[in-house]
Amino acid sequence: MNKPLRRVAIFCGLLVLALLIRVNWVQFVQADELKNDSHNRRVAIERYSIPRGNIIVGDKPVTGSTTTDSGDFKYKRTYKDGPMWAPVTGYASQAFDANQLEKLYDPVLTGTDDKLFFSRTVDMFTGEKQQGGDVVTTLNAKAQKAAFDGLEGKKGAVAAINPETGAILALASAPSYDPSSFAGMSDKDAEKYLSLQKKNNPDDPMLNRALRQTYPPGSTFKVVTAAAALENGLYTDIDAKTNSPLPWTLPDTRIPLPNEGNIPCENASLREALRWSCNTVFGKISADLGNKKMIEEADKFGFNKEHFTPVRADASVYPEDNRPQNAMAGIGQASNRATPLQMAMVAAAVANGGTLMKPYMVDKLVAPNLNVIQQQQPEKLGEPLKPENAQKLQEMMETVVKNGTGTSAQIPGVTVGGKTGTAQHGENNKDNPYAWFISYAKTDKGTPVAVAVVIEGSDALRSDIAGGKLAAPVAKAVMEAVVDGNQ
Repeated sequence: MNKPLRRVAIFCGLLVLALLIRVNWVQFVQADELKNDSHNRRVAIERYSIPRGNIIVGDKPVTGSTTTDSGDFKYKRTYKDGPMWAPVTGYASQAFDANQLEKLYDPVLTGTDDKLFFSRTVDMFTGEKQQGGDVVTTLNAKAQKAAFDGLEGKKGAVAAINPETGAILALASAPSYDPSSFAGMSDKDAEKYLSLQKKNNPDDPMLNRALRQTYPPGSTFKVVTAAAALENGLYTDIDAKTNSPLPWTLPDTRIPLPNEGNIPCENASLREALRWSCNTVFGKISADLGNKKMIEEADKFGFNKEHFTPVRADASVYPEDNRPQNAMAGIGQASNRATPLQMAMVAAAVANGGTLMKPYMVDKLVAPNLNVIQQQQPEKLGEPLKPENAQKLQEMMETVVKNGTGTSAQIPGVTVGGKTGTAQHGENNKDNPYAWFISYAKTDKGTPVAVAVVIEGSDALRSDIAGGKLAAPVAKAVMEAVVDGNQ
């Protein structure tokens, strides 16, 4: 072979080698990236080529699938009581992808997850069509309905937890939306989806307020401040007088911290201070302990970190701040911010003897052949309170419901502990305040539920907006739904 031909042959060989390297790189190294690329239409076609597996509550699906004429897509998602369950399920849309459980467990629901390898292999040999697995939640259908009905006509959220396990029993947000309304590919679906976006809808119905919205927790945070006082030994006897003069001035200022109305707060005991929600007592406790110790106690309850349920919940924040602002944060104001889930965790930790369990909403994943492919186990998150201090705080919260600001949450034959809250909102408190209530219910069989309710907007008069009036009845209905199911 002459020299020019040899060079051509070598060059062609290098081209073939480069082509082989490139093909193998695409097939093996970039395979997953290309498979999951949002511009790869084959992924979406495969996703909707079979009926999706279902999201289950109790033993009943709250989702389904139906055939569609949307071009390449054979099926689209349907939802039963979509607005009620949207904060749990999220949505799966042919045009707008998916979110929440629908997104996180898409491989299981579409049958492509590696956990379903055995099931897919059996289907291959038997000739059965590929099927999706199911996601079984921890939600309680009656509790969810009570929460959703309680929020009717209001803007707000409810979170309910089993204190003993961390299982989420209710997760409601209002206003809500129907994921079925934009599950397809039509122009009507697109119009509906766009109409739900915050820029087009100031009520922001697609915001999951139970997990993704933080609010000033108001006086419900006094439970955390009381815990900090007990844990740090500032006070040990909940019926002894505290060092709480009246009036009391915020540190480094000349501004007296007011109480709401003419209530007995001067040197009030911890029990009485929580019963009547004394700002001066808890503001001074926060000031006496200092910002560092308050942050440490808030952190033990779950503040200042995101939580994954597995849907992500925004971090609640107890801030690093100066002395007067720390005192205000100690009564749930200033830069103190919390999600409803976080405040349900606070009530749950107190109710569970001081042990905080990790909140979760998926109990198990089930293959099409009903084999369990993943089972969630309860997991301890921390111990914000010693058992003896948790017992003291339970006594205080139960006094609030027996003969304090939370009497509207009483349930005959059930021990209820709670704390009301009315959080200032807007510059110079110009906007309607937020109404809060956190609580738990105890029976002779245990403590099956802890609840947090926040109402950020309703048609009530400003003078009627208070945690005991607006939020406590909603919490009561949720607790009753859970307790009745545990009898």
